[in-house]
Amino acid sequence: MNLLCFGYGQVAKNLVSNLLKKKVNLNLTISTRENSSIKKLGDFEFENLEFKENSYDKKILEKLNEYDYILISVPPINSNDLFLKNLANHVSESSKIKSILYLSSTSVYGDHNGAWVNEESETKPKTKMGIDRLHVENKWIEFSKKKKLPIQIFRLAGIYSEKNNAVSRLQNKQSFLVVKENHFFSRIHVKDISEILYLSLINIKENQIFNLADNKPASSVEVTSYASKLLGCELPTKINFEDLEEGVLKDFYRDSKKVSNEKVKKELNYEFIYPSYKEGLAQ
Repeated sequence: MNLLCFGYGQVAKNLVSNLLKKKVNLNLTISTRENSSIKKLGDFEFENLEFKENSYDKKILEKLNEYDYILISVPPINSNDLFLKNLANHVSESSKIKSILYLSSTSVYGDHNGAWVNEESETKPKTKMGIDRLHVENKWIEFSKKKKLPIQIFRLAGIYSEKNNAVSRLQNKQSFLVVKENHFFSRIHVKDISEILYLSLINIKENQIFNLADNKPASSVEVTSYASKLLGCELPTKINFEDLEEGVLKDFYRDSKKVSNEKVKKELNYEFIYPSYKEGLAQ
């Protein structure tokens, strides 16, 4: 499997670890903002190519059409996708690309007043993040049609992991807890993401959009309360949504929705490792 990870954050790292664990014969290249170098994960060696907003290692152009799969996990920068901006014109009609996996966000749905949304629901983002994500999704769909390349778009809910979660935030003395009536959001453990991406690599669902979220949307108060019970500690100070300063955090709390995962469970026959935050946090 010849794989390019355009961006190498926690999702890409977990996917690579998962592929190696499953003994996949992997030829890996990643792009990061770091200087180009050879990296190692245990005994496994792979190449890192420097890629910044306005400059990149041109070596990527030599290999671009040799990849089987490309995972795009870099968020929009100044409302643009760096791959499409810099590399789209270098992808040839005769490329070996079998599938492009683009990681988007459930922020594209905007606010649905706590109602359920699925992949067919109206996308009506009001936050900059949601607007940019939807714009780039559409650009990727245009690109895939133009180049006749299959794309799979994954709209990720809030990601948590063994290191970063409601329990660890309390252990690190989380200072406050935001309270907003009827605020629901969805989340997903990074291990479930990596497993779903693996299944999508070996069973390509061409030109599909999938929500990646667990079974149980919940409020921040509900999740943090459960974490505090696990630790036997008190809840942080509660503050009202209206008292938040304008910015990314307040934007997050503007949108309330419950994200359905029925499609990914049905299409990929997927059973969640962590069906809800309760299993994930307890573990």
